[in-house]
Amino acid sequence: MKKVLSIQNIACETLGSLEKLFRSDGFEIQNINAQNDPIPEKSEGYSAIVVLGGPMAVYDNLPYLQKEQTLIRDAVEKSVPVLGVCLGSQLIAQATGGRVYKGSRKEIGWHDVSVLPAGKNGLFSGISQQRMRVFQWHGDTYELPATAEILASSDLYPQAFRVGSAIGIQFHLEVDDRLIKSWMKEYAGEVKSEGIDPQNILPKAGDVEQLSEKCSLVYRNFAKMIR
Repeated sequence: MKKVLSIQNIACETLGSLEKLFRSDGFEIQNINAQNDPIPEKSEGYSAIVVLGGPMAVYDNLPYLQKEQTLIRDAVEKSVPVLGVCLGSQLIAQATGGRVYKGSRKEIGWHDVSVLPAGKNGLFSGISQQRMRVFQWHGDTYELPATAEILASSDLYPQAFRVGSAIGIQFHLEVDDRLIKSWMKEYAGEVKSEGIDPQNILPKAGDVEQLSEKCSLVYRNFAKMIR
């Protein structure tokens, strides 16, 4: 059975919709909590690696985040597919020669991102919209390495990119109503300090269903990379 390593950086940020998609294709999922569990240095034995989000910053140089970057570099060297979501994408950016820093403005809630030609022909193939509505929760952004191919962007930041076998996505396609509500509770202090109306974070009719469809398409395109 093919094995996927899922790295959680905080308990509330999970694979979400991606878990069912991986399992429906017969993948075994090994889930580890980066703050408590050993992080492999090598990517051997894994068909793919998923690095999930969290409120910590790459530039804080936490030991477990440094270990995740070591694993990412090894996976890219060995052409093992890596999918990084939010913090995971920032770790890929830094690990492959980019720089992560605090953005000028946080993107929290529902925002539009533009799919670029490289994304339309790759990771976002099958998504007809030039601009798509997605769920965001991040304050950091990145300067990408010269080897990166940008797949999507917002008015503020690059939003998705590829470096070799690694794909980073700043936004969250994997969330549903339950996850969004749990994050609103977990990060209530941040919502308040940013002066965000919680009603603007809750999904409107059809948002979660449309996001789930996008998640399935992106998953299928990513899964094509898995040998």
